[in-house]
Amino acid sequence: MWPEVDNTSSISIDPEKQSLLYLHTEKHFTAGEIVRDIIIGVSDGLTVPFALAAGLSGANAPSSIILTAGIAEVAAGAISMGLGGYLAAKSEADHYVREVKREQEEIVTIPDTEAAEVEEMLAHYGVEPHEASPIVNALRNNPQAWLDFMMRFELGLEKPDPKRALQSAFTIAIAYVLGGFIPLFPYIFIPQAMDAVVASVVITLLALFIFGFGKGHFTGSRPFRSAFETAFIGAVASAAAFGLAKVVQL
Repeated sequence: MWPEVDNTSSISIDPEKQSLLYLHTEKHFTAGEIVRDIIIGVSDGLTVPFALAAGLSGANAPSSIILTAGIAEVAAGAISMGLGGYLAAKSEADHYVREVKREQEEIVTIPDTEAAEVEEMLAHYGVEPHEASPIVNALRNNPQAWLDFMMRFELGLEKPDPKRALQSAFTIAIAYVLGGFIPLFPYIFIPQAMDAVVASVVITLLALFIFGFGKGHFTGSRPFRSAFETAFIGAVASAAAFGLAKVVQL
């Protein structure tokens, strides 16, 4: 049985150090999961319908047919990508729950082994055995803190947000729809597909460049390099689809 945790005691921090923590403002970027979902949705939304529209244009299909096929693809792609995001986040949450139960059992049944694992982990950070002893004892006296420590430092797992699966699904799906309509937009106003595809290429490559720049900015990589790479990948995808359509047509 999982031991009861004494939550009545509070963490004691030196007042001077507490004031330093109060004055220090963390500026780390913490919306990584949301940005990742947006990147997945928008990048696929821009690239896949773009390549489809270019391919159908190469087959001399009218703009109305390309627009209809593009909208159908955007709808199907958004559902598929959203479902994929949901299942991935749900699997991650299920995996975390399984590992928590396993770690709880080990702390109860083989506490000495788990304590030795804590000392080994601390040793990797340069903590000597005599320095690790008080830490191990403190964790022994607080099973929940011990469990959290093992989940984070032994297994490298963070507790997922219970709403993460649905948030991921909706974020990816909406991002896919927003990205997917950009390359299809010219086909609404230009009846000739070969004229519309030129406008689609210009608009989509510009959107890919802006999106790549933003992606590079938020992920900490070189924004301009990310922008050119993203635009290049989209250009290659559309050119390949257009060329294949021309070859098949022959």
